[in-house]
Amino acid sequence: MGSLATGLKKFLQNKNTVTVVGIVVAIFILYIAYTMRINSAINPVVVPYALEQIPAGTQITSGMVDTREVPPAMLEGDVIRNVGDVVDKYSAADTVIPEGSLFYKRAVVEKEQLPANIILDYPKGYVLYNLSVDTDSTYGNSVYPGNYIDIYLKAVNKVPDNQVVTPDADKIMLGRLISNIHVLAVKDASGQPVFQNIDEMRTPSMVVFAVPEEYYILLKKAEFMRSYDTTLILVPTNESLKEEPGELEISSEQLKNWINANTVWTES
Repeated sequence: MGSLATGLKKFLQNKNTVTVVGIVVAIFILYIAYTMRINSAINPVVVPYALEQIPAGTQITSGMVDTREVPPAMLEGDVIRNVGDVVDKYSAADTVIPEGSLFYKRAVVEKEQLPANIILDYPKGYVLYNLSVDTDSTYGNSVYPGNYIDIYLKAVNKVPDNQVVTPDADKIMLGRLISNIHVLAVKDASGQPVFQNIDEMRTPSMVVFAVPEEYYILLKKAEFMRSYDTTLILVPTNESLKEEPGELEISSEQLKNWINANTVWTES
C-alpha cells in the first residue's frame, strides 16, 4: 500500500506526466463538447405543424395539428415546439396559418387576445351589457373574466310630485338586484383586455357580461334613473369555485317592481 502511494506521488510530481494528462483531459472535454454541439445541430426535433389552413380567429383543435421532425436550423425565431402550446388556442385575428406551416408564437393567441372574443361566449338570446367601472369598483382590479358577480342597486326613494310623502321618502334604498352574472371580459378605456399582458398596468373601464333581454332592460332602466341618484354596484362572489355555479336570477322582486313602477314600459 505504501509503495502504491509512493508511486502515485512520484507520478504526480513529474511535470511532464501531469502536462500530458492535462492535455489529454482537455482534448477529451473539447471532443465531448464538439460532439454534443454537432448532435444538437443535426439531430431532428419534433414540432407541431398545421394539417390544414387555419383562418384568422379560429380555435385550433387537435384535428388540425400533427407533429413532424425538422432540422434544428428551421427552429429559428419564435417557433412553437410543444403541441400543448397550440391546441385549444386561436389563430391571431390578422393571421392565416397555411397548411403545412409550423406554428409561431406571434400567430397563436389566447381567446382573450382576440378583438371580438366576447361574442364567442354568451348564450343565444342573451344581450351584452357593458358596466362602467374603475379600479375601486373592481376591488383593486380583482375582477377577472370567468368570475361571477352580483349587481346591487343603490337609489334614493324620492317621492314623485303630487304624491303623498311617506316616512320612507328620501331614504336610501340598497339591495341585491341580480345574482350570479358570469363576467366575459374586463377592458380598459381603449377596449383592450385589462389582463392580456401582465407586464402592462391597464386600468379597468368596463366589465362586460351577457344577460337575458329582460334583465338588460331592467339594468338600463336603473342606470338611467338619474333623478333617483341610482348606482349599479358590482360585487364579486366565489361562484366560480363551485362545481355548479348558481343560476342567473333576479334577487329582489321588490327592487324590480320599484324600477318598473318608476319608468315607462315600452313594447319591443
